[in-house]
Amino acid sequence: MKVSLNWIRDYVQLPADADLKKLAYDLTMSTVEVEDTIELAKQFDHMVVGVINTIEQHPNADKLRVCMTDIGGRVESIVCGGSNLREGMKVAVALPGSVCRWHGEGEPVEIKKSKLRGVDSYGMICGAVEIGLADLFPTKEEAHILDLSDFDAPAGTPLADALDLNDIILEIDNKSMTNRPDLWGHYGIAREIAALYDLPMKEFPHFDRNVENTSGFHVTVEDAERCPRMTGTQIENVCVKPAPYWMQVRIWKTGMRPINALVDITNYVMLATGQPSHAYDSDHIAGHIIVRRAKAGETLTLLNGKELPLSTDDLTIADDAGIVGLAGVMGGAKDSILPTTSKVILEIANFQAAGIRRTALRYDNRTEASARYEKAIDPERCDQALDLSMQLFSDLYPEMKVTGLVDEYPQHLKQAEIDVPLSWLERRLGKRLPPEEIRHKMELLGYGISFDGDNMHVVVPTWRSTGDVSIQADIMEEVARMYGYENFEAEPITTTFDGAINQLDKDLERRIKEYLAIRCGMQEIFTYPWMEESYVNAVLQSTEGILSLSTPPSPAERFVRSSLLPNLCKAVVKNERYFDEFSIFETAQVFRDENYTSPYDPREKLPSQRKNVAGAFVTTAKDITALFRKAKGVVEMMARYVHMEALTFRQTEKPVWADNVVWLNIYRGEEKVGDLALLSKKVSMACGIKNLNVMLFQLDQDSLVPLKSRTNTFTHMAEYPMTDYDISLLLDGSVQWKDVLQTIGGIKSELLHGASFVDEYRGKQVPAGKKSLTLRLSIGSKEKTLTSSEIEEVASNVLNKIVKRFGAELRR
Repeated sequence: MKVSLNWIRDYVQLPADADLKKLAYDLTMSTVEVEDTIELAKQFDHMVVGVINTIEQHPNADKLRVCMTDIGGRVESIVCGGSNLREGMKVAVALPGSVCRWHGEGEPVEIKKSKLRGVDSYGMICGAVEIGLADLFPTKEEAHILDLSDFDAPAGTPLADALDLNDIILEIDNKSMTNRPDLWGHYGIAREIAALYDLPMKEFPHFDRNVENTSGFHVTVEDAERCPRMTGTQIENVCVKPAPYWMQVRIWKTGMRPINALVDITNYVMLATGQPSHAYDSDHIAGHIIVRRAKAGETLTLLNGKELPLSTDDLTIADDAGIVGLAGVMGGAKDSILPTTSKVILEIANFQAAGIRRTALRYDNRTEASARYEKAIDPERCDQALDLSMQLFSDLYPEMKVTGLVDEYPQHLKQAEIDVPLSWLERRLGKRLPPEEIRHKMELLGYGISFDGDNMHVVVPTWRSTGDVSIQADIMEEVARMYGYENFEAEPITTTFDGAINQLDKDLERRIKEYLAIRCGMQEIFTYPWMEESYVNAVLQSTEGILSLSTPPSPAERFVRSSLLPNLCKAVVKNERYFDEFSIFETAQVFRDENYTSPYDPREKLPSQRKNVAGAFVTTAKDITALFRKAKGVVEMMARYVHMEALTFRQTEKPVWADNVVWLNIYRGEEKVGDLALLSKKVSMACGIKNLNVMLFQLDQDSLVPLKSRTNTFTHMAEYPMTDYDISLLLDGSVQWKDVLQTIGGIKSELLHGASFVDEYRGKQVPAGKKSLTLRLSIGSKEKTLTSSEIEEVASNVLNKIVKRFGAELRR
């Protein structure tokens, strides 16, 4: 937001020699962040008012003329191509050393004394666009020169002085006052400055509300919750004309464009008080003003020409014939100020912040008015806006007449009242402040303060009672900032550290990422927290329990992420054209529409938010077995490498996206924590995955339990050689390796130190329904080197056990 220091001086008498840097620093430290201070006059250095004495045709150019121009004390020759030049005309002259933009385009260039087509030219006679004043002095002709003949400024007057541009503009960061609706106008900023420096504030002149309603004008508010206050004033004997220059230049300096006197009054009032207002052409209002919700099927064409199909959630301003404006956002094109307007209805209203924000976002139409309304303006500010509006109408239209005034304000705003113990305040501030000093500083801000022993009773002013100041901590902040944060001495923090804080869950998350990325060679990806509808339908096949966004980034991306798999599949599609084989993973939160209470605040109901980890293994190869084993191995070995409780696999419930055969559920103990499966061909085609086989896994990371510590034990290396003994068996095809391993593990032998899987084969050399399994036994002794007969004895024992349980045959 831009704030004019000259405008601030209307409300608080700043010293003429006020230190600008100190003012910006004090405001930043206490109230809002001043991002920049702009000395407006600097951009008009070496620019003066000139008077054209004579004009002659340029001897070497048809479109150029030579102007003998009085620039104050001397007359200089200046070559100019302006189409509206005339003798005696006052113009803006950029002298050598000034900076302009040629025809308002390109980079700024320094003006120098030069020759144009052989004729000396001392500077440049400027158009408004060339010196950055196009919005203040608009023209339809590109070659028009800025005409200053109406200004009472003799030749040689610095341009900044002549045009009231000798001002300081404060650039204030809007984010720093998001929760301060009272500061969205010059009067609110002036109030803060007056409080900081203990200066008196000037009030707006009061407008007498005792108006005889001779026109029968009236207002109906159908939705008092969305519109707590509505004032309507009917004014006659007005017309569309330019606003006085002093008003135009103030509007321009604060970033808006002057239009005409009637519109400029409403904008000026908003910039001064922070309270938006709107003027309607009274002749185009049918019957009376109605504040109501839009009805199904109603439309509205706004002032900017945008036609809106309205929602029944939209609050509107209507008359007996239909809607004339979108409340708090923008007026309609048909009923606002027109060239023939001679009487107006001035609307000054208060609207519910949340409703205005929803409407502005719904139509992507945020305006200066909606930006203020959505901060929760207090209804009492309507009085300030009405007082100032009536003063301006009276000054600009001395013959104007008020023929109707309605103020619908059924329930006045209740000022917030807060009790703050002084002992609590002292403890929180770390400093004891005298009660009278607190009272003085708080009363400067408009607070009512009274004391009863240790208790301080605070009555919050109306402009801070719309949710901004509501608890004890808010009062503490007000006291601290008025005292000055820099005036609190630094105190060392008194604490003791009994031991290091070991955040096992955070360590586990980090180790999982390192395991997948480094040991398993997977690429980590990051996706948006929303899902594309086509992938939701393909992978999840149901939207039950899925949250949706009220304002999605696009209509097809309205669902909030409830699983990582749809976005993983989308990433596979994007990479399919570049890679034949790859593996990716993601760790992120997923959200479900479940009744979840925050552990920090049991009163607050939130969607469940669980951290998940998911991965995809992708290949064009037809060997599904190898792909499955790779994916299963990554998940199975995860517990060992990241130091968490072990995971096991079962087939209990097939995921909807999985192949009918190749799928497993992942368990931690008896709790199901995820799934591992081959993406079915039907789902692959629905996602647009054409030539790839995809194995997916997803784990509920919050259900994984990190081990509290690593239990390391020392084992001597074998002093005598161990022997690997391979056995190839012919088994029934349904026998699983885990059952074979369990059988071997049940053999009690000091010489048998384990078994491992080597290979599995099914093919022409194996009978139908059978498979060949190769396993490797580790055989050895701690006391001696075994003989071949001893090794054979151990292997024979293992073979007999397997033959007995599974009916296996030894393959030769």
